[in-house]
Amino acid sequence: MKPIRSSKALDRLLTGIRRAKWFTALGKPLTPAQRRDARAWLAGIGYRDIPLEAAPNWRAAKRIASDPGWDGDWWRAEETQRLALLRAAERLGTPGAMELLTEAGMAAHDKALKAARRHIPDASFALAAAGAAAQGCYLGALALLAGDPDHAFSARLGLFLGGRWPLGILGGKAYIF
Repeated sequence: MKPIRSSKALDRLLTGIRRAKWFTALGKPLTPAQRRDARAWLAGIGYRDIPLEAAPNWRAAKRIASDPGWDGDWWRAEETQRLALLRAAERLGTPGAMELLTEAGMAAHDKALKAARRHIPDASFALAAAGAAAQGCYLGALALLAGDPDHAFSARLGLFLGGRWPLGILGGKAYIF
């Protein structure tokens, strides 16, 4: 097996992460590609038929992201899949896997934080946005390392790389900012 570091898909992912224009599509209508990514992400975590809802601005996004009534099953579904992907990546015996996952997350964090700070005066919420972007990159890279480039986490990452923030599921709706 060829080391994953030489994987063209992973190299493209890391380049895309570094070049992303973080949070630039917030508040705009979802493009057809973003709708496909949102639907693929949701279907992959067991929420195929849930309605999509847009958060129109940072204030609404903060309200949604801070709401204590968010759907815990969504988080548990993602966590179950994350652990399964980690086991799959371990079985593949990819050298340097943890370093690559860290690289993917860190490649996003600083740029995403700088972009978030341009749009929101609340420093803690800007940090949350950057953290979500870093996690999205980590999970997208994990799907690649595990040999599953069509995983729900790849679609979720596509939303971030397209300038969006998938906020989560609340009140029977999936919110994308």
